[in-house]
Amino acid sequence: MRPSSRLQHITKIGVEEMGDLADSLSDPDVLRLENLDTNILPPESAITVTRKAIVDDDANSYLPFFGLDSLRKAATGLVERQSGMKYDWKTESLICAGGLSGILNVLLSSLEPGDEVLMTNPTYVGLINRVRLAGGVPRYVPLLPTREGWRLDREELATIEHGPVRALLMMSPSMPTGAVFDQQDWEALADFARKADCLLINDSAMERILFDGLEVIHPASLEGMRDRVVTVGSASKEYRMIGWRVGWVVGPAEFVADVARVSISNVVCQTGIAMEAVATAIEDQEDGVLDSTRRLQARRDLLLEELSEFRPIPPHGGWSMLIDVSPLGIDGPTASALLLEKGKIAATPMVNWGGENCANYIRLVFSNESIERLTGIGDRFRLALG
Repeated sequence: MRPSSRLQHITKIGVEEMGDLADSLSDPDVLRLENLDTNILPPESAITVTRKAIVDDDANSYLPFFGLDSLRKAATGLVERQSGMKYDWKTESLICAGGLSGILNVLLSSLEPGDEVLMTNPTYVGLINRVRLAGGVPRYVPLLPTREGWRLDREELATIEHGPVRALLMMSPSMPTGAVFDQQDWEALADFARKADCLLINDSAMERILFDGLEVIHPASLEGMRDRVVTVGSASKEYRMIGWRVGWVVGPAEFVADVARVSISNVVCQTGIAMEAVATAIEDQEDGVLDSTRRLQARRDLLLEELSEFRPIPPHGGWSMLIDVSPLGIDGPTASALLLEKGKIAATPMVNWGGENCANYIRLVFSNESIERLTGIGDRFRLALG
């Protein structure tokens, strides 16, 4: 049988292969830095509510298709607090089966075949694949590596033709780089969206996981952007609720109505036993976001110190960092193989995570290993890579 043309350019993520290789070793000494899991627990209040929902008949249901009212209100309130804008939760929000499901539904609601979607390079290959599944064409604006961190190439952004671009798909902190957009970056992106008369999809999965005293800048807060921004959020990262598979879409009523039509034709409903728990987490003042961010920053700081001779690019938020291994005369896949074989480190090469230059990078995820286990990682790198 001939495969669908939509799958022609869908690439592997690389995480699953690295995870399988690490699992096959059955070695507890292997540092699991390949995948976005976390050993930081979700809010206790959310765990309690989840346990109750398991035996709640109302939670074991397809309905309501667009999410519990309590969760829609909570998610809308969260976006309001971050953006300073007001939204009507009844017409401008819906719940989805995780953030990535929401992003795919937004893309399916907005793209015609061949439309370009502006994204950063590097970026999460799962987002790139969803653009392609929706019939879109990824168009990249570079993130430039510096000793201080990543910088959006605003000069390159200014040269990109507006006409073919139907949407911007942006994430700050970005995955996998941990790049955080500053005010000037967001202003430049908003200016592009206004001139192109296009949508800005804000993947807010990690927006509060910020290091070094940085604060959230929400693109809907910028002049003229409230009705051009669609925010897609998730419980997975900030609330450490990966397995709950719950996300939300908040944006202009007319557009959210279109997303709802796609949603009910795609993933009919969310995880019923998880929704009230996520609503509880969002409303809980002891949600653990600040504490978990402090712990993640401490892990980042340790890695930057231990691996300084390998010049990792400092992330200013998120769960991961990148190292360019090309100065060592090797590429990402080679470095990844050596690190697993000789250093007992599982790290994913960034092949397909943007342009061809991404093959020079490996990613280190620091959300699932403790400070104690990460201590000494510099020696492992030197053993593996010299």
